[in-house]
Amino acid sequence: MIDVDRINFLAKKSRTEGLTPEEAAEQAKLRREYIDAYKASLTAQLDSIVVVDEHGNKHPLKPKDAN
Repeated sequence: MIDVDRINFLAKKSRTEGLTPEEAAEQAKLRREYIDAYKASLTAQLDSIVVVDEHGNKHPLKPKDAN
């Protein structure tokens, strides 16, 4: 589970008093984990979308270049 509270704490501390090199590295790691989790969630949502044509046939939503 991503620790959003810790990300927010480090962001606030960065703005107010600055971060140690260890905290800056932790912040970068936590942000990358958050972004990766967000992208995975969005990809899963998009992969579950199906398009129903005028005949009632279901087709998975595919990127245009995946033909």
